[in-house]
Amino acid sequence: MTDGDAPAAWGRVEADGTVYVRTADGERAVGQVPDVPESEALAFFTRRFDALELEVSLLERRVRSGALSADDAAGSIKTVRKAVTDANAVGDLDGLLTRLQGLQPVVDEARAAARAERSRQQEEVRAAKEKAVVEAETLATGNDWRGGVNRFRALLDDWKALPRLDRATDDALWHRFSTARTTYTRRRKQQFAQQNEQRDTARVAKEQLVAEAEALAGSTDWGPTTGAYRDLMTRWKAAGSAPRGVDEALWRRFRAAQDTFFANKQTVNAAQDAEFQVNADAKVALLDEAEASILPVTDLGKARVAYRELLERWSAIGKVPRDSMRPLDARLRAIENAVNEAEEHRWRRTNPEARARAEDTAAKLEAQIANLEEQAAKADAGGDAKKAQQARDSAATYREWLAQAQQAASDFSG
Repeated sequence: MTDGDAPAAWGRVEADGTVYVRTADGERAVGQVPDVPESEALAFFTRRFDALELEVSLLERRVRSGALSADDAAGSIKTVRKAVTDANAVGDLDGLLTRLQGLQPVVDEARAAARAERSRQQEEVRAAKEKAVVEAETLATGNDWRGGVNRFRALLDDWKALPRLDRATDDALWHRFSTARTTYTRRRKQQFAQQNEQRDTARVAKEQLVAEAEALAGSTDWGPTTGAYRDLMTRWKAAGSAPRGVDEALWRRFRAAQDTFFANKQTVNAAQDAEFQVNADAKVALLDEAEASILPVTDLGKARVAYRELLERWSAIGKVPRDSMRPLDARLRAIENAVNEAEEHRWRRTNPEARARAEDTAAKLEAQIANLEEQAAKADAGGDAKKAQQARDSAATYREWLAQAQQAASDFSG
């Protein structure tokens, strides 16, 4: 409460210690503090006002920042308004009520935004359902007999997960979706009725694919042959189904040829990994050395130089076995993160705005301590030992806070 808002401007004390607060509606008693000086009686109730003012300030910040929903904000404002209206406190209660009233436009704006958001969400649902309908109608006229079933199932699951629209719109979209699904199902059944005629053609195609796969089984041209097997698999899937028993036998031959090639490839890769193990051991030793010299980061300049040297030596070592890549890279990233965090910490410690805030807080605490010490001296001079002790106790508390504030300010020194 500022000097212009001195307690006497908002309240008074009767001889019996009854304290009154002044509001726009007149005076009302807020309590009684007998046998104490008038200023102390007023101070008791002005501290209550200070607590209410803090509560209003916090609520203002939360409402204006959007931390509360419109309904939660309205409820909180109502609760705090009642607390202020009925408060047994001395201060500008009407001013607090005016500040609370000033939050109403913010709440109204939030409610309008929430309505707009609900409208936007409904529009998104409508767009999502229309998109599903369009895709379903496209599938219904296509010939994707394998993937189409799964896609229709996924579309149906997505549809069920979406909220309903208004009844007329939702029913119309569902009718189109359901019709497309029925059309697709009918055409698919007709397709499979014709499939028996196509299975012999599939058998011939798959026999050719098996022959090609078996011819490639002994290849050592790893890259191109891997691509060739991938192409053969694509053609296998596109060939359709041969008669059941024949299809299974052809698949076993095709898979055996493929497994032979990839087993040989794996053997060669394993041998190569053994050669690369020397590089892995070298990188482990390099990481051990780097971690010991860099971590924890105490000298950022030296750490940056050491990390650059680490990267140069790391690149020069060469490849490592695939199984070693992830754990080695994780340790390297940990060193990088430590250096980056040290840079970030240094920036925070030299942040001039944060330093200014810490120094300002310390200055205010020093001023408050001086004021309390002056009050104690005046109370001693007036023979009021109790008031003097209270002032000294408060000053002691402020000194503890000052020590913390000074420590915080000193943290920004380097």
